[in-house]
Amino acid sequence: MEELASVKAEILELLKQKQYVTLRNRLSEMMEADIASIMDSMEDEESLKLFRILPKTMAADVFAELEVDDQKYIIMSLSKTESANVINNLMADDATDFLEEMPANVVKQILANASAEQRADINHLLRYPEDSAGSVMTVEYVDLKRDMTVADAILRIREIGLDSETTNICYVLDPKRLLVGTVALRYLLIKQPDEVIGDIMNENVISIKTMDDQEEAARSFQKYDFTAMPVVDNENRMVGIITVDDVIDIMEEEATEDIEKMAAIIPSDTDKSYLRTGVFETFKKRMPWLLFLMISATFTGAIITHFESALASYVLLTAYIPMLMDTGGNAGSQASVSVIRSLSLQEVRFRDFFKVLWKEIRVAVICGVTLSAANFIKLMLIDRLPMNIALIICTTLVLVVIFAKSIGSTLPLIAATIKLDPAVMASPLITTIVDAVSLLIYFTLITRLLAIAV
Repeated sequence: MEELASVKAEILELLKQKQYVTLRNRLSEMMEADIASIMDSMEDEESLKLFRILPKTMAADVFAELEVDDQKYIIMSLSKTESANVINNLMADDATDFLEEMPANVVKQILANASAEQRADINHLLRYPEDSAGSVMTVEYVDLKRDMTVADAILRIREIGLDSETTNICYVLDPKRLLVGTVALRYLLIKQPDEVIGDIMNENVISIKTMDDQEEAARSFQKYDFTAMPVVDNENRMVGIITVDDVIDIMEEEATEDIEKMAAIIPSDTDKSYLRTGVFETFKKRMPWLLFLMISATFTGAIITHFESALASYVLLTAYIPMLMDTGGNAGSQASVSVIRSLSLQEVRFRDFFKVLWKEIRVAVICGVTLSAANFIKLMLIDRLPMNIALIICTTLVLVVIFAKSIGSTLPLIAATIKLDPAVMASPLITTIVDAVSLLIYFTLITRLLAIAV
């Protein structure tokens, strides 16, 4: 990080002194992602000036790495010819991702200046639903025919490889563009030039459908250790590939979405970073869940009001309500996070409902008893409560932990079964339910064991 900061200072100094040739040579030695990182931290005018100085062979790759806001500013500041050159040199999937963030009138203008081939590829990708495998794939890949020789295949790679997302894996298609096999570049390099592709290709091909969820693609990469995966339509015709860099983006996007849901925030539909997201936009994401949880939390107030006489008789009991509610909420969150993770990794299914529940109940009993024992010692030695009161609090703690872990582990399973996102059942919602039930358990034990009329 310190090294990048010093490089940024060097670049700014060269820019200030207008040593453009030296600056251009310096930039050509750098990685595109590092240049984009430096540009993201610059003022807009400086960032644009630096982008114009970039070697043309690097400009599109740097553009693809920029934040969405910086991309918008740069593309709107360039001439029609310059913006067309950038779009035409982008990989089709990167161009599509960028255009999805742009206003419709700007998209129309950009596409009008793009090449016919690039425009066709972008329009093809825009047809697929968001978060589908088709929406994140790229259509630039190396395709071969089974009757080609190894020498023919290498010539084909030399011809189109520069414009392809990857050349490590080549895809063998029949005349109808049906995917029939794959062949790795390393095999082409060690095989004899006259060997036929059909004889050396791998026919056991694992692919994903265009309409499958992008998370399914990510799981397949994890399972099979792929660097690229073919995407086919319903008739097994090859339409594109997903590469490992796409999967990293998918995993980051899905993880961000789950974290936001688990924190009671409506997931963001843009790639903006936290500091670039406006105040009102942040407000709109957070407010609906806060409003819902606030209203649902009024049930806890109603419960306390209902048992007001019990509290009036033993005011001291009020002091232990936060501890019981917080412990229950934390216990429920632990269980829900574990189960949500297992669901996302497909380690558990709804058919494992009772296995999960039975495991969490046993864990809850051990946790509850341990917590209660520690709490009992504290209540007796430090708080010096009567034994019957201490026992009521500790018994409540055991029951609350058992209930919290049970509800925390089963609600995500139920949500996944009825096609809801299990992350929605995470901390905020489970905590609200557990809070209300904790109070019910606590006050029920108080009124029954201390014979207090409600």
